[in-house]
This record gives sequence, C-alpha cells and structure tokens, in this order.
Amino acid sequence: MHASTVREPTPASTPQVEALIAQLETQMPDLQLRNPNLFALANAWAERYDAVLAATPRADRANVEARLARIGIRWGVMPGARVTTEFRALGEINAPSAFLRR
Repeated sequence: MHASTVREPTPASTPQVEALIAQLETQMPDLQLRNPNLFALANAWAERYDAVLAATPRADRANVEARLARIGIRWGVMPGARVTTEFRALGEINAPSAFLRR
C-alpha cells in the first residue's frame, strides 16, 4: 500500500477519552492478572467502562461504546465472537488428491 493511501484511524472522541481508552487497553493485561476469576475481571472492566463513558460527550457515545465492546470481546469480558483468519502455509489443499498414496 502506498504511503499516501494509508489513513490514520479516526478518533472516536475527545483527546481525554482517547487517552482513557488507550490507558484501558494498556492496563488490561495487568487487570487480568490481578483479577483471577472472570467475575472479578468483569467487575473491574465494568468500572473502567463506566468511567470512560462518563467522560464521553453524548455525540461520541455510540463510537466509544463500539470501541469498548471490541476491547471487551478481545479480553473475554463482553459477549461477542472473536474473528480469526486462517493463513495456510502451503496454500490450498486439493482435497481429492490430498489422500492419494504414492
């Protein structure tokens, strides 16, 4: 991709909210270590989630909630499917010929 076609991500909200989201993302590994069970982790997550939303202007709320949901899904504290992609090392497998003995 050419450098002129690379777009910077659009901020979801104000610089203060962006800083709170960035702080939350960097704290998640430690938060998970300090809260050994899922209930404790979910409670700690909910406190931080509410704090970020409290600082979010009403007009930006939907974007910030979506971003927090993606973070929560990634860390297993919010419902949703994690999306993964398979990268085959050898390319496509030709199914009929894959099981032929030589």
